[in-house]
Amino acid sequence: MQLNNIDWLIIASFFVFSLIIGVIVSRKSGKNITEFFLSGRKMPWWLLGISMVATTFSADTPNLVTDIVRTNGVAGNWVWWAFLLTGMLTVFIYAKLWRRSKVLTDLEFYELRYSGKGAAFLRGFRAFYLGAVFNVLIMASVCLAGIKIGGALLGLDPVETLLISCLITVTYSSIGGLRGIIITDFFQFILAMGATFWAAYEIVNLPQIQGLSNLLSHPDVIPKLSLIPDFADRDLFIAVFIIPIAVQWWSVWYPGAEPGGGGYIAQRMLSAKDEKNAIWATLLFNFMHYAVRPWPWILIALASIIVFPDLNSLQEAFPNTIVGNDLAYPAMISFLPSGLLGLLVASLIAAFMSTISTHLNWGSSYLVHDFYRRFYVKDKSEKHYVFMGRLFTVLLMIASAFFALYLNNSLQAFGIILQIGAGTGLIFILRWFWYRINVYSELTAMIVSFLIAICFEFFPNDFSVEQKLILGVAFTTITWIFVTLITPPSSMDTLQNFYKKIQPGGPGWKKVIEISEANGVDITGKKEKWDVPNGILCMVFGSLSVYSILFGIGYILYGQLNLAFTFISISILAVYLLMKFWRRMSAVR
Repeated sequence: MQLNNIDWLIIASFFVFSLIIGVIVSRKSGKNITEFFLSGRKMPWWLLGISMVATTFSADTPNLVTDIVRTNGVAGNWVWWAFLLTGMLTVFIYAKLWRRSKVLTDLEFYELRYSGKGAAFLRGFRAFYLGAVFNVLIMASVCLAGIKIGGALLGLDPVETLLISCLITVTYSSIGGLRGIIITDFFQFILAMGATFWAAYEIVNLPQIQGLSNLLSHPDVIPKLSLIPDFADRDLFIAVFIIPIAVQWWSVWYPGAEPGGGGYIAQRMLSAKDEKNAIWATLLFNFMHYAVRPWPWILIALASIIVFPDLNSLQEAFPNTIVGNDLAYPAMISFLPSGLLGLLVASLIAAFMSTISTHLNWGSSYLVHDFYRRFYVKDKSEKHYVFMGRLFTVLLMIASAFFALYLNNSLQAFGIILQIGAGTGLIFILRWFWYRINVYSELTAMIVSFLIAICFEFFPNDFSVEQKLILGVAFTTITWIFVTLITPPSSMDTLQNFYKKIQPGGPGWKKVIEISEANGVDITGKKEKWDVPNGILCMVFGSLSVYSILFGIGYILYGQLNLAFTFISISILAVYLLMKFWRRMSAVR
């Protein structure tokens, strides 16, 4: 397989277009760190929502989905489909709370919610831990996908791929700031999805596949088609369905699906014009991310089972590339005709750049605003902090590229990230609504979950991935709850100021409200009905509607029209109930 002149022209045009956008917005983005990291808090919901979904469409995402489908079938995707519940909870409960906080980064939240030196330490430690260590691991997994794409499609060795991709991405990221990233994300996503749908059509109709009906009736593909794991395979059913749906979505911190919102999702919400734009942006993201995007990747993954039935066949076809099931996606792309091949390679580069640029900007915002500026250099000009943001962007890219050379596959990185965040998620959900949660709660959860992940990863044991996750969640959660109950809450002044600004409501703040009223301090402002119960109902109906659309599309592709009609009908009913309960919620301020 070789790229022709038309393919290279398409790829080069994409690079030029991306750099032009960065240059155009660079002057405005360089004014101050609010512009550089939050695009001036003036972004509309539709642009932010597409930016969120473009960021999560990284170069390693189709590789990850392909790995999952080849290993555990279509139903294996519940390991990430379950995070829709977290996303919908963010839409209807947390989006407006984040926007009310008016912080620059979600880590600034710590000194808004907690008090004393412990809050400052937690903010600084999390800034380095997430901005550098954790963020580098995430970007390294994306760089690994770039290595496999470069090897399979361009014939580049890992070092060559990283040098080219990192140089382009870090240049683009450091010029335009978040504004440039968000605007470019919009065009990158259109390119990426258009090319992916077209590629799926072409691949399904390859001579080796001979159409959708032949694909779905192939004896090696049929066992992989179920959307729910087989009940008879008890271990698989528990691992890829029960645990993600019952435990993982609320208990695990994962970038882009943080319980209670956070990370670059919070960054986008904080960039919105107002609360309403923050809510609609997050809703659009969840719909596009879970209902619209997965099926082209799934079809390509299923087709790869016929063309490359095992790892040996992949190794024979690509002898100079790191081989895993995730290599099957770029391997299938190599069959595309000229023109479309260039378009899809450009779309994968776009996905790579979108994800990496977001993580670079997000991680840099932590290191500059929550670490460097907060603790070391406090009184420099805004231009200085923008310069430091660009410098940290470069350093993060170098570290990520280096670490990528030591990873083997996307699913491995996914599992490590899940395990490190196991047991911390419930804190991020409850800290807005229970005044007793304090800085010691968060420190305990973070340290314990990390130590457990290290023990499982580097010390011999016979636990499965699912058992490790359950044990990590259980031990970490019990430990931080115990620490919460034996340590004092934040100072009353801090709790009062937080409540007055955010107005979270609920029984978890009853004691703080009573003490405040007894001392003649008004923190409740305009009293509104607590809308969290209705928000949870909206989460349920919103999730049901998206899952039904996901299943409906799947059954249309499978040719099972009765089931497809049933799920589309369920989706329509769920949307009706969603709108009914959404109207009952308190009006957005």
